[in-house]
Amino acid sequence: MRKGSVEYEQALDAMVGILRDRARRGAETVQYGRLSAELARLGHQVPPHEGPMPYLLEDASAEGNPDGSLGLLSALVVLKETGRPSAGFFRLARRAPYHRPGDDTELWISELRTLARQHADR
Repeated sequence: MRKGSVEYEQALDAMVGILRDRARRGAETVQYGRLSAELARLGHQVPPHEGPMPYLLEDASAEGNPDGSLGLLSALVVLKETGRPSAGFFRLARRAPYHRPGDDTELWISELRTLARQHADR
């Protein structure tokens, strides 16, 4: 699956749908493996820790968020071992256009709260 291909865009749309649904349910987190399984159920083969997964997560956070003011959907995706996002999430959150402040824990909790608030009425 190549970024920009029809297959990639379809997987991205599916991922955004899954993550927005979880945001509506109070920013419910999902492990990488479970997200991969949900995507597979919808016909998209995305391995949990390789290939297009990091690119899809980055693009899901950017979807409809060009100025970076909305919550980052990728904050909902966590590692099984820690129950927290991977280092890639924190790198994304600190760069333009997002520029999220705080230590990792503060940043992540703030994103979860933002997502829950922004999606509560949708």
